[in-house]
Formats: sequence, C-alpha cells, structure tokens
Amino acid sequence: MQMLMPEPQIFVERTLALIKPDVIDKEEEIEDHILRSGFLIVQKRKIQLSPEQCSNFYADQYGKVFFPNLTAYMSSGPLVAMVLARHCAVSYWKELLGPSNSVRAKRTHPHSLRAIYGTDDLRNALHGSLSISTAEREIRFMFPEVILEPIPAGQRARDYLNLYVKPTLLAGLTALCKEKPADPMTWLADWLIEHNPNKPRLQHHVTEEEHQ
Repeated sequence: MQMLMPEPQIFVERTLALIKPDVIDKEEEIEDHILRSGFLIVQKRKIQLSPEQCSNFYADQYGKVFFPNLTAYMSSGPLVAMVLARHCAVSYWKELLGPSNSVRAKRTHPHSLRAIYGTDDLRNALHGSLSISTAEREIRFMFPEVILEPIPAGQRARDYLNLYVKPTLLAGLTALCKEKPADPMTWLADWLIEHNPNKPRLQHHVTEEEHQ
C-alpha cells in the first residue's frame, strides 16, 4: 500500500529592517545584499522620526544609560523602514546583521552587515526585530496601515477553502465548460479575477446636489 505523504509546507515570516540615518547613502547597496540573501522586500518607506517617536519605538530600552543617545541618533536624519519576508525571516535577518556592537562584529563576523556598514555599538547601521512578536509590533509601528493576519492552517484553512475558494472555483469551472474557450487557462484566470468574491465594491452614494 502506497503511503500518503503530506505535502511540504513553507511558512513565511515577516520581520522589520531599518537602514539607520548614518548609512542612508548605502541604501541601494544594502538592499542588494538583502535581495541576494533570499528576502523579499514586501513594503518600504523612507521616514524621519521625531525623538518622541524614537522613544516609543525603543520603549523596551527606556531607562538604560544609552537611551538618550539612541533616540538622538535615530532621529538625526531620515531612515528606511522595510518589511522583509522569507522562511525564518527573523532569525536569518539577525544572522545577516551580525552582533549589535559593530566593533565586535568586525572582529567575530567580518562579513555581516553591521561589520561592513556599522561604526560602533550605538551606530551599528541597521536594525532587526528580535522575535516574531517583536516584528509584528515594530511593523505595525512603522507601517500602521499594514494588515498582519496569521496564515490559516489545519481546520481553519479547510473552513476557509470550503467557504470562499471552492464555491468560486466551482462556478468558474462550470462557466468554463459552457464557454469552451480556445485558451481555457487564460479564460479561467480572467474569470476568477473578475469574479473575485473579495474584490472591493464601490457603492455610489447619491449626494443632495445629484438628487436635486
């Protein structure tokens, strides 16, 4: 009897990356490192934070001796915030960054990004989230409009497929059989795009001027 093996699954994580103010001129070079390391840059923005915003972002460091210097450094100029995605994104990004102290990184991890672009313990060029939960919080801080939803698995995934995907796909395949187009794959793809149940709908509201 042939054993049924489960299909392989790849779980994609997201993490936050910051290119800090003192290396903003190396943005393209650093992004090239990121992409060649297997990351996808999902979102990106260039912003300048106020000292108050930096204090909120680094709230877990509040009270430490270096905190005032940290907020002054991070608010000294524009920075680039990016959401990076790949398998095990948090741990891979931390590995690519190297130790937080750039002086130590140059000695122990000379090929890491902080060894290449950092100056010292404070000016270490780049930021990375420490954990998945930290990444979610930091991504929401830098990209407040982003929607972070857990990918459904198990019964939740089956319920989602049965409720939303299968009915639409069945209707599309039924229409395909009736239409019998010359290029069925392209036809079905266009049909699914047109009949996407999650497609935003614009509702026309009649204004008082139009009514008159």
